[in-house]
Amino acid sequence: MPLHRGEDAPKDGSGDRRTLAVNPFYGEANPVAGMAEAPPTHRLPDAPLAPSTAYQLVHDELMLDGNARLNLATFVTTWMEPQAGVLMAECRDKNMIDKDEYPRTAELERRCVAMLADLWHAPDPGAAVGCSTTGSSEACMLAGMALKRRWAHRNADRYPSKDARPNLVMGVNVQVCWDKFCEFWEVEARQVPMEGDRFHLDPQAAAELCDENTIGVVGVLGSTFDGSYEPIAELCAALDRLRERTGLDVPVHVDGASGAMVAPFLDEDLVWDFRLPRVASINTSGHKYGLVYPGVGWALWRSPAELPEELVFRVNYLGGDMPTFALNFSRPGAQVVAQYYTFLRLGREGYRAVQQTARDVARGLADRIGAMGDFRLLTRGDELPVFAFTTAPDVTAYDVFDVSRRLRERGWLVPAYTFPANREDLSVLRVVCRNGFSADLAELLVEDLDRLLPELRRQPYALTHDKDAATGFHH
Repeated sequence: MPLHRGEDAPKDGSGDRRTLAVNPFYGEANPVAGMAEAPPTHRLPDAPLAPSTAYQLVHDELMLDGNARLNLATFVTTWMEPQAGVLMAECRDKNMIDKDEYPRTAELERRCVAMLADLWHAPDPGAAVGCSTTGSSEACMLAGMALKRRWAHRNADRYPSKDARPNLVMGVNVQVCWDKFCEFWEVEARQVPMEGDRFHLDPQAAAELCDENTIGVVGVLGSTFDGSYEPIAELCAALDRLRERTGLDVPVHVDGASGAMVAPFLDEDLVWDFRLPRVASINTSGHKYGLVYPGVGWALWRSPAELPEELVFRVNYLGGDMPTFALNFSRPGAQVVAQYYTFLRLGREGYRAVQQTARDVARGLADRIGAMGDFRLLTRGDELPVFAFTTAPDVTAYDVFDVSRRLRERGWLVPAYTFPANREDLSVLRVVCRNGFSADLAELLVEDLDRLLPELRRQPYALTHDKDAATGFHH
């Protein structure tokens, strides 16, 4: 979330804060101030506005936002069925935390946890524990807290002495929430860099970074950088060998923000989940390939043993006895209800069909772009329905930032960015194919890219020298 300072609000020539212009054709006059008085933009108005006028002012300003359906940077769901929208509207006033007042909403949350435990092959789905969150970032924070607390229990005789600082091992390609976790909870981040054409964690390199102070290793099922799965089974095998050699028993958390809602349906033979005894916890984003509008994630633990009891708080001041494990307190129940609706609506076969369509669109689009000759594919959309590509070695007239900038002129939001260590030299474009991004839209993207290439080839050199200013997208 961007941070804003109130004193940075723009001012007009008179030195006063800017005001919103009110079109007199907008209808009802302000019963207190009259139509001529425009409301300010950076302080509360002195008088109320008519609801229709307030609506139109906000509506008009939001027209300048990008079209969410054409946003190929985001993994977040941008389309749901109208019936899901109706259910969400009916539940938006319910506080998810108040399980005594809204017991059926709480029951739907419990059912979703049970469904995910079954989907991810928990040894005893009835014994698995989990909760809904505001998204995968919160879910990862909770999972990291559980890993750290379990490590503290194992090292009670040394913790928190200076020579027992906890560390977390992960690839440099992890989502920024893991960097936040390490900074906020004072954990050393030990990151495996990229090397050559390996754009995610190397299992053996990860194992070599572990020691007695390692709280866990994070494996990512679907890297945000290129859409590839990390080899979770190989990671667990490397940690098994580490235990045989040293006695160190390091748990694994699977960050399945996207892939945990793709692999169970399209890659059923891929072993990455609770079938691996070393996997202690898994998270996913219900609002990504879980196919729900933004605002819901899930965190699950193999059993109560993986979630220390002291992290779960019980409160009774909303009525009843409510266990809660979350970073916040109040949040709407609408997204959880929408997740349950989607589980019921689609079932396994429905999810399989939706995710397969997204993968087919991604693979087809990747093939079309790869055949243009100007680009080199890094991934092809055959794991997550996501692929990354860069300019071919002989292309010097333009770069990926030029392509991103020109596509934005046509309404397409295709992010361009550089990779992290040790591949900072590599700049790429990435396309995320979600439910709602159809084969027809993919064809329109190809046509627009085809139309732009002749102009880009005529440039004397790449025009975008300031890479930070080239795109609004950053990992």
